[in-house]
Amino acid sequence: MAPVFAVCMAAEAWYLARRGRQTYSLGQVSTNILLALSHAVADGIAWALVIGLFYGLYQHRLFEIPATWWSALLLLVLQDFLYYWFHRGSHRIRWMWASHVTHHSSETMNLATALRQSLTYPLSGMWIFWLPLAWLGFKPETVILAVAISLGYQFFVHTESLRKLPRWIEAVFNTPSHHRVHHARNPQYIDRNYAGVLIVWDRLFGTYVPEVEAPEYGIVRQIHSRNPLVMMFHEWQDMFRDAARPGPLWQRLKHLWAAPEWVRPGA
Repeated sequence: MAPVFAVCMAAEAWYLARRGRQTYSLGQVSTNILLALSHAVADGIAWALVIGLFYGLYQHRLFEIPATWWSALLLLVLQDFLYYWFHRGSHRIRWMWASHVTHHSSETMNLATALRQSLTYPLSGMWIFWLPLAWLGFKPETVILAVAISLGYQFFVHTESLRKLPRWIEAVFNTPSHHRVHHARNPQYIDRNYAGVLIVWDRLFGTYVPEVEAPEYGIVRQIHSRNPLVMMFHEWQDMFRDAARPGPLWQRLKHLWAAPEWVRPGA
C-alpha cells in the first residue's frame, strides 16, 4: 500500500495548499516515514517470532471454518471487535500507552499522521489480541491479512480534508470526523472513539462522542521533539522512572498497568 499512501498524501498536500490550509512539512513527513519504517521492521520481526504460537492455537481450533465470503466477513468483524479493545487498552493501560503515545503526539492531522507509529508495539503486546482468532479456527495468514486491511482502512481517516460523510456512513463506520475526535486533547474528546473500521463498538460500549468543537491535536503532556528516539521512548522512560520511585512494591508496579494519568497516593 505504500505507493497508494504516497499518492494520497501528495494529493492531500496539493489540495490543502490550494486552500491555504497546508499542514504538511518536509520535517513532519520525513519523521513520520522514518517512524513507519521502523514500526514495519519491528512488526515483521514480531510476526516471525510469534507466528508459531498462532499456528499452535490453530492446531487446537474450536471450529472448522471454511474459506467463504461469509467467513471472510466474519473474520473482519471479529478482528475489528478485538481491535476496539486493543485500542481502548492502549489508552487505559500505561504499558500499552507507552507505545501508542507516539502516534498521538502529532499536533496536526493529515494522512501522514497515520504513519507516526512506534517500533515498541510488539513489546506492548498488540499481537496478543489476535490470538483468539486463530483459536476460533481462522488460519493465521488470514488473520494477518485482516489486521492489514483494518490498518490500511485507518490510514484514510487521518485527515481534515473530509468533513462529515452521509449520516448512515457516520452511524456505522469510523470516519475522519470520528477519528479527529480521537486524536484531540480537548477534555471532552480524550479517550473517545476507539474504532478501527466500525464505530458501532464505541456506540455500544459508551465511548462514542461526535465532533462538535474544533479538535486541538496532540497529547496532554505534549513533547516538542522530532527526534524519533525521544518520540518512541519518552513515555517508557517516564513510566519506569515512576515505578522506580521508593514506595510499596504493589504501588510501584501499578504504574505499569494503571491508566496513564494515575498518580500514586501521597506522590
